[in-house]
Amino acid sequence: MSDIAAWFSGRLPEGWFTGEPEITVDREEILLVGTLPPLADDYPDEAATAAAEAGRIARWREDTRERRIEIARQAEHRYGRKVAWGARQGGTEELFTTLSVPVMTRLRQPERRTLDTLVDAGVARSRSDALAWAVRLVGKHAEEWLTDLRAAMTKVEDLRTQGPDR
Repeated sequence: MSDIAAWFSGRLPEGWFTGEPEITVDREEILLVGTLPPLADDYPDEAATAAAEAGRIARWREDTRERRIEIARQAEHRYGRKVAWGARQGGTEELFTTLSVPVMTRLRQPERRTLDTLVDAGVARSRSDALAWAVRLVGKHAEEWLTDLRAAMTKVEDLRTQGPDR
């Protein structure tokens, strides 16, 4: 699986992105997010700039749809995972065709009460939404720690592959 970035680098058409896309892989999905060339025009305020960026991303999505589908099918066959796409331009990022995967968990009453409070307060529509909200919040506020943890796990995996065979 370590060749995923190289494989996409060889498959993506020239000029789609400025630089190499960011590729994130988990058990179910490969997410590829690329940066589009900057806007050529100046806009009067941040709202107009954001609207132009969103419009440019939407146009890129439509213009590249057929080719992205073809590349995704090949990658899904090769790697056994779904492929999701995203694009960013300036301060705007949009993800599309991403999976929403159910995750089973068991919670004791204090955790369930927390979820129910979020639902009762209107923060979330259901316990499932409340749990997803909580996970996003932790991810946002603990990103540096999670990045360090992922790097440490990668180092451990590298050392395991270099170790003696059993």
